[in-house]
Amino acid sequence: MKKIVLSVAIMIAVSLGLYAQNSINDPFFEHVPYSGAFGQQDDWTAGWANWTPQNTVYPATNVTISGEITQNTTWTAGNTYLLQGFVYVNDGATLTIEPGTVIRGDKDSKGSLIIRRGAKLMAEGTIDNPIVFTSNQPAGNRYYGDWGGVILCGKATINQSGGEAIIEGGPDATYGGGTSPDDADNSGSLKYVRIEFPGIAFVPDKEINGLTFGGAGTGTSAEYIQVSYSGDDSYEWFGGKVNVKHLIAFRGWDDDFDTDNGFGGMLQFCVALRDPEIADPGSGSNGFESDNDANGSSNTPITSPVFSNISIFGPKVDATTSINTNFKRAMHLRRNTQLKVYNSIFTGFPTGLFIDGSAAQANATADDLVVKNTVISGMGTFFASDFERNYFKTSDLKNDTLVNNSDLHIADPFNLESPDFRPLAESPVANKSTWGSDGINELKKYGLSVNFYPNPVDALGNFTLEIKNSGRIIINLYNMNGSIIQCISDKMMSQGVNNISVNLSGLPSGMYVATCTSDKGTQMIKIFKD
Repeated sequence: MKKIVLSVAIMIAVSLGLYAQNSINDPFFEHVPYSGAFGQQDDWTAGWANWTPQNTVYPATNVTISGEITQNTTWTAGNTYLLQGFVYVNDGATLTIEPGTVIRGDKDSKGSLIIRRGAKLMAEGTIDNPIVFTSNQPAGNRYYGDWGGVILCGKATINQSGGEAIIEGGPDATYGGGTSPDDADNSGSLKYVRIEFPGIAFVPDKEINGLTFGGAGTGTSAEYIQVSYSGDDSYEWFGGKVNVKHLIAFRGWDDDFDTDNGFGGMLQFCVALRDPEIADPGSGSNGFESDNDANGSSNTPITSPVFSNISIFGPKVDATTSINTNFKRAMHLRRNTQLKVYNSIFTGFPTGLFIDGSAAQANATADDLVVKNTVISGMGTFFASDFERNYFKTSDLKNDTLVNNSDLHIADPFNLESPDFRPLAESPVANKSTWGSDGINELKKYGLSVNFYPNPVDALGNFTLEIKNSGRIIINLYNMNGSIIQCISDKMMSQGVNNISVNLSGLPSGMYVATCTSDKGTQMIKIFKD
């Protein structure tokens, strides 16, 4: 009987689009007029990022941490911690790290911090007092892969057999929710965190990334994070649905942003800056690398993250720059991925865009893989083949190419010690955005565009609906079992902007789904109740 009820709930959920891919029209995305990660007056790296960690003097360690953390634990700013070997936070335990705390990783024992499924890492620094994970080597002697890195494992959906897998890099940690995944799973919160000199190899070709998300759910929060000098990928996501904002990948070794195994989260305001001399001699170094899985299968969910407002500054400042021969592509989209990227800037790689393989190319042709309102500049070769050229230059996508990086008119993006990623007033990306006059418009597809705010919501929330043509609009609210909780609205609405308020104070905390239906189809909005 329980199996029948579960199957029915899943069928309802699928019919309502609960497992549908995210969209650039999701309320998660801030509507900004510019492409790239920065506006003219918005340097969100100021005050907490560190561009010269090699020379930063950190306090000596006075507390050594090893083994497993099995109960709620707090690390305080008055101490400096040494991670010795693989340090695990076990199921049911929460590790809280105070603002300003410094944690150093031991090189010989491959010090690493691994958050197992069911555990949480609460590492919320501030602009003035970020939390720092760094090398235990002295200033001037630090290097790529001086320690392991930070790994968060959750219970969200992945596309591996059985719904779970062992995390990459050597730790004994499983990620993914198995046969009963929880896409709203919460592995904790990271804010104003720096991760410096991570990425040690456990064995050859099994490196730990700077920051790894394995099956992390939407309850996990991550923003204002800098990964510097990582000995593998700066960031990698294996499945899950975690959403993130304000990421820095600085002088990494391998890829900047790597997505695999059914990852379907949303990301906005991410920047990468590469060192021309450093690249991975094994797999080669890319800005984006994205696979559905290692075999390019059709296993679901398909890897389908939505990126917006990304700035990738590759190794080639201009045509005269000498770079490591192991640099490859700004975007290597392969193995059946359905990655989507909007409102972004990619510069200075040997190749700009490579949509690799017939499956990924078919996804691009079907608009399941998307590159829109994006500029690529200063590439050795802009496109890997005529397919990428013809796709990228499709007029409806509103993409552009610039021969020289200087044509972008970005303040000082290639400065390795004090970069400034903000566009100047004359920059062609300062007013190029999906949400500007050049942008796409969801009204064309559904006849309505829907937003909900605030989200998360405590009590009173508001729907804003822009209607293309007058008609009947139905708004229903569902719980995660697929059961309807409330019909919020069922009435005729006029062309233009319509506002509807709803009081959700009586609902328990958690994630809900609102469906907004017109005569052209149904849109879904995830609502998070505090």
